[in-house]
Amino acid sequence: MDKSSTMLVHYDKGTPAVANEIKEALEGNDVEAKVDAMKKAIMLLLNGETIPQLFITIIRYVLPSEDHTIQKLLLLYLELIEKTDSKGKVLPEMILICQNLRNNLQHPNEYIRGVTLRFLCRMKETEIVEPLTPSVLQNLEHRHPFVRRNAILAIMSIYKLPHGDQLFVDAPEMIEKVLSTEQDPSAKRNAFLMLFTCAEERAVNYLLSNVDKVSDWNESLQMVVLELIRSVCKTKPAEKGKYIKIIISLLSATSSAVIYECAGTLVSLSSAPTAIRAAANTYCQLLLSQSDNNVKLILLDRLYELKTLHRDIMVELIIDVLRALSSPNLDIRRKTLDIALDLITHHNINEVVQMLKKEVVKTQSGELEKNGEYRQMLIQAIHACAVKFPEVASTVVHLLMDFLGDSNVASALDVVVFVREIIETNPKLRVSIITRLLDTFYQIRAGKVCPCALWIIGEYCLSLSEVESGISTITQCLGELPFYSVSEESEPTETSKKIQPTSSAMVSSRKPVILADGTYATQSAASETTFSSPTVVQGSLTSGNLRALLLTGDFFLGAVVACTLTKLVLRLEEVQSSKTEVNKTVSQALLIMVSILQLGQSPVSPHPIDNDSYERIMLCIKLLCHRNVEMKKIWLESCRQSFVKMISEKQLREMEELKAKTQTTHAQPDDLIDFFHLKSRKGMSQLELEDQVQDDLKRATGEFTKDENDANKLNRILQLTGFSDPVYAEAYVTVHHYDIALEVTVINRTKETLQNLCLELATMGDLKLVERPQNYSLAPERSMQIKANIKVSSTETGVIFGNIVYETSNVMERNVVVLNDIHIDIMDYISPAVCSEVAFRTMWAEFEWENKVAVNTTIQNEREFLDHIIKSTNMKCLTAPSAIAGECGFLAANLYAKSVFGEDALVNLSIEKQTDGTLSGYIRIRSKTQGIALSLGDKITLKQKGGS
Repeated sequence: MDKSSTMLVHYDKGTPAVANEIKEALEGNDVEAKVDAMKKAIMLLLNGETIPQLFITIIRYVLPSEDHTIQKLLLLYLELIEKTDSKGKVLPEMILICQNLRNNLQHPNEYIRGVTLRFLCRMKETEIVEPLTPSVLQNLEHRHPFVRRNAILAIMSIYKLPHGDQLFVDAPEMIEKVLSTEQDPSAKRNAFLMLFTCAEERAVNYLLSNVDKVSDWNESLQMVVLELIRSVCKTKPAEKGKYIKIIISLLSATSSAVIYECAGTLVSLSSAPTAIRAAANTYCQLLLSQSDNNVKLILLDRLYELKTLHRDIMVELIIDVLRALSSPNLDIRRKTLDIALDLITHHNINEVVQMLKKEVVKTQSGELEKNGEYRQMLIQAIHACAVKFPEVASTVVHLLMDFLGDSNVASALDVVVFVREIIETNPKLRVSIITRLLDTFYQIRAGKVCPCALWIIGEYCLSLSEVESGISTITQCLGELPFYSVSEESEPTETSKKIQPTSSAMVSSRKPVILADGTYATQSAASETTFSSPTVVQGSLTSGNLRALLLTGDFFLGAVVACTLTKLVLRLEEVQSSKTEVNKTVSQALLIMVSILQLGQSPVSPHPIDNDSYERIMLCIKLLCHRNVEMKKIWLESCRQSFVKMISEKQLREMEELKAKTQTTHAQPDDLIDFFHLKSRKGMSQLELEDQVQDDLKRATGEFTKDENDANKLNRILQLTGFSDPVYAEAYVTVHHYDIALEVTVINRTKETLQNLCLELATMGDLKLVERPQNYSLAPERSMQIKANIKVSSTETGVIFGNIVYETSNVMERNVVVLNDIHIDIMDYISPAVCSEVAFRTMWAEFEWENKVAVNTTIQNEREFLDHIIKSTNMKCLTAPSAIAGECGFLAANLYAKSVFGEDALVNLSIEKQTDGTLSGYIRIRSKTQGIALSLGDKITLKQKGGS
């Protein structure tokens, strides 16, 4: 439909009503049948039918009805029908309804008067409204508030019509008088809204003359007051001081909606610390008092914005923000922690950590089903705190180590990674952490956690007692050797009858996985599940965690056990004076390694040992049999040095990102600076002084000049037609999250007036036109702007295409100008993002859509090609710079981005330099949805050659 609709009614799709049936029902005397027939007629009108034959029937048989429901439906019908002809003149038959409307406005029943006045609010035809103005004015003094409030709205609507100010010359003055005497809250609100819309000065005068009473006004009126203040302060920023006082007084209102609007208005108008502090306090109070999760999320968004712009003030409220953790919703908790982690300082770190520790302890209760996920979030938050402020690590590390055996594998993995980092960055805690780890190692049941814990034991057990304890712990967790015997192998039927305990452990599967450097490898990837153990061997029922995991076929863990034992034996050689004891330990370690190899090559194992693990264990055996100084140095020192380098690089990257965030725009040297101390302070409140200081500071630092660059704006203009076309058109495209706004400039290059000019648009992809632009008339050599809005529902490359259709003086001839296609780029929707290596791997395994793009480029340098892809796809490289530094002829990297719709885009780039200097390889894209994978693949294919 071309015209806009003023109502929305549910339409049950079925057999449409026939006009003749409706006509018969309307001519009858049955009131219920008439009501039903009127509803069907309205439905047909809403669906584009004109049904002109019903008009006279309705005038004859429905108009005289005294039934209130029928009268209401009659007004809805009159609202929908076409009241003008093709030239815009009112149809002659519309005069028939004017008398009825006048009678309704003088009807003894207040409901009929009220609904008729509401109907007039939607009337745009001055010829119909003009005879009714005296009757509308009389209703301002009606005894019933329902009539008065609708009369005010009717006057406002009529006053806003073209030449409406001539119909009601003194309308603002009348409404101002009504406002001063009116007692009904809704009528008062409507009167104030009318003044605000049609005579802003009168509304401002009324507000300033009743400043003391504003806090006692009705909620709806207070909301209009805030809207007025925002409007006035935009046009007259110099006067905002007196209005801010009104907003501050409204912060004590009883309505949550008013308080929220007050806080938002304060932030938009003022940067004074007092104002920002008041707004932040208001948001925090609402965060605790409101029960709706959506409201809480909106409030957290507001607090996040405040944190970005006014961090110093928000730091004072960090504990108030953290109280939102009491909500059971995980999204609310995640947002709360994100905000709080950016507000941590040396002054509040102890309080924050204490609060987080209490929350961790609460998660042990097991009352909520998502306690494991919440605990993981808390552990990550505490980890971040300990990295920023190492002094608090001692207070949390031992508490968190209790969760190494957590049933939530991700949570336990976060703990062990945290412990690994803290033991290196806090040397004073090394002894206590190692002692606690050795005591609790037997509790670890996850195959992903054990390797990291074993690495810590191998690297940081330094003293004789620690080394001996480490070897003893590993031996106990492996249980009795061998893992299976020859007799058991020869009697499979007998062993299969033995007890097969069911337990929760890590079941391994051999499949291609993506390694940390982005390459693929066949690794025994462990996943937690409940399993029935394979043919068990002697001692397996009472054995420890390592034995249970090895029996499920996790030979990657077996290789880590071998490496850890090798490091511990080499270190024992340094700290143990007795050669006999060293040789005894070496023999024990060799027996364990040989037993693991034997298990891997036996039919008892679910699958044979993989080559990588086999070679690693064989290397350990050879090293223990032929020990030398150089190898000992590599195993005992180089590994730790690599880890230290990795941590320092990570900290350096975080510092650089922090510096990039805190960079501010500086003013030009010749910009005007307004010196605050030279100003007159007479009659200014403290808040007004603060506000002026902040404005001056903003002006001095160039914050007021952060407008969109005109050069960038020009880059967004697309030419739609040729210069030789009779109609020239170009579009300025603005993409804002879920909306695309098109501002199309149309120029008539002919000497004739173009009539019924219409911009017809259509879309391809997940784009949807919100409305169809109207018909226009365009004078010779004149231009006009047509706006069109388009909704976006997913991250996918879309196309907008269409025509400009117009008529000239020759009415029979209709001209069409075809427009160039507008391609909506996927880059407008995705932005660089960061995620952990573990999260990247998890998503890579879960996402089902993969798009594999072969590398085909003229670029010959691997790093240059990676940089080109990053720039072209607007993604973030997660692989550390040190990992891709140097020249080796091969490069693998992981890239990550997030769309405005919350979709994740994962990219793995693996390239190799050929002998002829060209690059070959693949770029793999994975996502949860098909659109982003295909669109990103098309973008890479288009851009990878090395063009612009």
